[in-house]
Amino acid sequence: MKIISLVGARPQFIKEAIIHKELKKYKIKEILVHSGQHYNFNMSDVFFKELDIKNPDYYLNVGSGNHGEMTGKIMIEFEKVVINEKPDVILVYGDTNTTLAGAIVGAKLKIPIAHIEAGIRQEPKDMPEEINRVLTDRISKYLFCSSKLAVENLKKENITNGVHFVGDIMYDLYKIMEPKFKDEILNELKLKESEFIVLTLHRDFNVDNREKLKKILESLNKIAKERQIIFPIHPRTKKRIVEFGLENYLENITIIQPLDYLNLMGLVKNSWKIITDSGGLQKEAYFAKKQAIVLMPDTGWRELVEFGWNKLANENNLYEKTFEETKTIYPKDIYGTGNSRKDILKILFDNQS
Repeated sequence: MKIISLVGARPQFIKEAIIHKELKKYKIKEILVHSGQHYNFNMSDVFFKELDIKNPDYYLNVGSGNHGEMTGKIMIEFEKVVINEKPDVILVYGDTNTTLAGAIVGAKLKIPIAHIEAGIRQEPKDMPEEINRVLTDRISKYLFCSSKLAVENLKKENITNGVHFVGDIMYDLYKIMEPKFKDEILNELKLKESEFIVLTLHRDFNVDNREKLKKILESLNKIAKERQIIFPIHPRTKKRIVEFGLENYLENITIIQPLDYLNLMGLVKNSWKIITDSGGLQKEAYFAKKQAIVLMPDTGWRELVEFGWNKLANENNLYEKTFEETKTIYPKDIYGTGNSRKDILKILFDNQS
């Protein structure tokens, strides 16, 4: 059995690395193809070290461009690889242009597509990632879902064949890396467990509008008078705050440099709550059994909101949402038990052998 894994962004490399370790156990040959969609990778990145991420067998060198141009270039180059390698299955991850391009090529060449993180749905429906998700799910043979809500989303679209709830591959990552989480920042800032908030803020819809950003910072400043806020500030956000002259709203907030995964997770695991507009961190907060106040109009991880664990917030109700009482008991195993990679490979192996 031969599998091609197509990746084009850092999170996809990480997910592939977790799958790759399991592929070795089954002695399945894997060809790794990097589209080049995002091409600036720091090979000293903690994940490249800890997960032993392999070098791609093919590099398509697509680079940046408009959506149609990028997707088309990936399809042209990836088709050549697929025709040459003749895989039994093509693995695609998430919701990027690389994901959609790989799925289309496989479908046209009648090679089964396995979509990891299938069934996620989010408003608005015209956002590029949502378009990529929906179209990829339509043409995939194996739809590996992170949650039962994702399974239900597909069912509402009359997609039931080949749908599997396997849990979230990023929970596998969390469990693998958890013993290595660091607490240097905790000691350095003399933080007490469960007495501080971790804040991340970088989305364009939150930071690129002066009035909206001002309202968010006003709320954060108010929150910080009651709970210490630790803010690893994103370069984009820092630039906007200076550009808009809003530095005075940071006076009660502890600003630090951006953190790598191990240090950030060390902070999250010891925090009271998380305030974030990051898709990944709102879910990682759940893994760490911490609640997240999500500064977004909608989320791809709606199950966390529906269970009452995380809360959606905006610039007008951020303070209230942060201190709102939650009686919800921690909902276990929404994203499986940390064995997603094993379930995925068993399904693929059993269906090909």
